[in-house]
Amino acid sequence: MTEPHGRRPWNPFAVGGEAYRLSSGPRKAVVEQFELFFGILAFWGLVLFGITVWLEVTGQPALGWALGLAAIVAAMGGLWVLRRKVLRGHTDDAER
Repeated sequence: MTEPHGRRPWNPFAVGGEAYRLSSGPRKAVVEQFELFFGILAFWGLVLFGITVWLEVTGQPALGWALGLAAIVAAMGGLWVLRRKVLRGHTDDAER
């Protein structure tokens, strides 16, 4: 059930990709914590986006809400970069 290069076939329901599957248990736990926090930030980002759009449509001041949304988006970007760095280090696990 592998492809000619020893890689698994693409599975749309696989979590985290090949780097995630090759990682050790503790590293997977850290990545799952990143994903949990990312989901929480995404929820609040959607809430702030909805509030900001509503305030803009009704003509009320929305600068504070928009800045909060920008902070959430920046935090999500930083979290995504950290998650990728943790996953990229998966080759260190095999050497230990």
